[in-house]
Amino acid sequence: MNEPSAAPAPAKSPGLAAEFKDAVTLRAFGLVLGGLLVQLAFVVSYVGAFHSPTPHRIPVAVAAPQQAAAKIVAQLNALDGEPVEATAAPSAAAARSRVLTREADAAFLFDATSTKDTLLVASAGGPSVSQTATLIAQKIEAAQKRQITVTDIRAPHSGDGRGMTSFYLVLGWVIGGYLTATIMGMSAGSRPANRHRTLIRLAVLVLYAAVSGIAGAVIVGPVFDALGGHFWALSAIGTLVVLASAATALALQTLLGLLGTGLVILLFVVLGNPSSGGVYPAPLLPGFWSAIGQALPPGAGTTLVRNTVYFSGHATTAALWVLGAYAAGGALLALAASWRNERRTAAPAAAQAG
Repeated sequence: MNEPSAAPAPAKSPGLAAEFKDAVTLRAFGLVLGGLLVQLAFVVSYVGAFHSPTPHRIPVAVAAPQQAAAKIVAQLNALDGEPVEATAAPSAAAARSRVLTREADAAFLFDATSTKDTLLVASAGGPSVSQTATLIAQKIEAAQKRQITVTDIRAPHSGDGRGMTSFYLVLGWVIGGYLTATIMGMSAGSRPANRHRTLIRLAVLVLYAAVSGIAGAVIVGPVFDALGGHFWALSAIGTLVVLASAATALALQTLLGLLGTGLVILLFVVLGNPSSGGVYPAPLLPGFWSAIGQALPPGAGTTLVRNTVYFSGHATTAALWVLGAYAAGGALLALAASWRNERRTAAPAAAQAG
């Protein structure tokens, strides 16, 4: 009679030390360290940009009789810390026009026949700047024992609250663009195998950008009535913003792999969002953030949306060039990087065949 076979012995655990050695690789350590650095950079960038908003060279147009204008301009420009950059305007109408064409953030109208003056602001272009300009003007008037009336000649729409919708809309477009490009890369490796695959991804991203632009315009227009009346303009802007973000992300990920994803987050989120002018416009930001803001898609996109909706498209040329450069440059760099990867892959195969 055969004896029943003994049950197999359970596999022996490799032990904590062996598991630790297998789990904590140099690559894993590098990824965790990279995450920590991005986290710290995020905190430093946002706190550095927002912890103490200070006005610096806010453009102010001064309308006054010739003799008084020179004196007022000199007084404003002599304020400690250079909070404003005042220039004389030939008339009150010209000063008002400068505010509406975004050549100035405020206009100071001096009344030589009384002790009451007027400050024109456009809070739709950035409520924080308008509030700061008002405080500065009030200090000047208090010293001269004059009264000031603040007039907001271009306020945000009733559904736009404090004028932040433009920023949040562009933020969603930028995040959607680079996130979609990243997901496409992760689905088949972070580096496309060849130029044909890169062309396919770019074509998909163009379609995605167009859908995103229209969807965003629907949300801020018909749905919430926050930025109504500019549906097709906002759809086109959204398409350009998403494509600029997505193409740049695709290029950096094709060129650098996982490191490219980190660089995209650094540029668009860590640096781009706080410097965009969405929360505090450039004149209230520290020098570094003020300097880079309009050179990145979040800042260029926010300016483009605001000035299109509220200021008849004035002062948008630079923003269009910036976004166009990211979109076209990203596409060309992605193709060049995929061609380089293609050659690198083909070289060993050719050498082995030879």
